[in-house]
Amino acid sequence: MRDVALDRSVDPGKDQQIGKGRDRMDSTTPETGKTLYERLGGYDAIAAIVDEFLRRLRADPMFARFGGGRGLDSTRRGRELLVGQMCELSGGPCVYIGRDMKTSHAGLQITESEWDANIRYTLQELDKHKIPEQAKAEFTALFERYKADIVGV
Repeated sequence: MRDVALDRSVDPGKDQQIGKGRDRMDSTTPETGKTLYERLGGYDAIAAIVDEFLRRLRADPMFARFGGGRGLDSTRRGRELLVGQMCELSGGPCVYIGRDMKTSHAGLQITESEWDANIRYTLQELDKHKIPEQAKAEFTALFERYKADIVGV
């Protein structure tokens, strides 16, 4: 059973919307005709990258304050939302059903050093999965576009 609702009517090669219609992204590269989703290896590869990224965050004492008081169901839901968001933003067939980034991170007071560690762990996982440089840059840009809505709010 998949953790993310898949909408098979979505054309992964078309512009995708996320964030309640705020963002548009064409993730298809002219050279290959493939979406970032396809170049990353699809749903399973994105889920594996997210799973290892989240494992790194949970193991880092800097991020201990984010896991306290969360049950297994809440933890799984957060993972599901992140996989779905990255899948949709990268041009995949998923539909992100979570809240916008500003609302979902309000009050967390995420610091610049926590943000930097988040990006560092993301890059480490992309390297581990042998993602090419261009796709790595595009994937981390998916995070970067929301920095103002996440850091310090």
